[in-house]
Amino acid sequence: MGRNLVKNPNGDEDLEFWELTENGGSQWKVEDMPGDCGHDFGNDGVSKYFATSFRLCLKRQVINLLDEGYSAEALDEQPPVHITDWYCARTDCGCIYQITVSLLDENQEVIQEFKPEPVTLDPESDNCSWKEITHSFVEYGPGLRFISFEHGGQDKNYWDGWYGVRVTASSVSIEL
Repeated sequence: MGRNLVKNPNGDEDLEFWELTENGGSQWKVEDMPGDCGHDFGNDGVSKYFATSFRLCLKRQVINLLDEGYSAEALDEQPPVHITDWYCARTDCGCIYQITVSLLDENQEVIQEFKPEPVTLDPESDNCSWKEITHSFVEYGPGLRFISFEHGGQDKNYWDGWYGVRVTASSVSIEL
């Protein structure tokens, strides 16, 4: 696996490097583990997470792969691109998690996209501890130059405050 191309994946630098594409309700917030979610992460290197609110909160990074040191020739060989994200709910409020990761060409047009159905977590029927989502892009064609990573969600009960999904340890890596 290559290095993680997501800057500030855990909130250690507050919201630095993230573009807030939707910032509803009480807006995005960074909390210390285990915080209001009440769930330990299980990795000592992750001590913070991003918390969403009662209206949709989405944040995005667009990674310029040429600026990150990858050559156009190497990218045109279609190296596998791996993504990982971790999410959880509070124990007292259901929430919705969503993610969209897009491989983009030089004009930032979509080559291939990973956009699973949003996940609903309900503390009355689900284990709301940290869950991992992963995806690998392969055989996507030449032209990859950017990767857009966007994720977030909201709470299901529309409670004022930060009762929505929690996200942390986001990762995008290229296997050369």
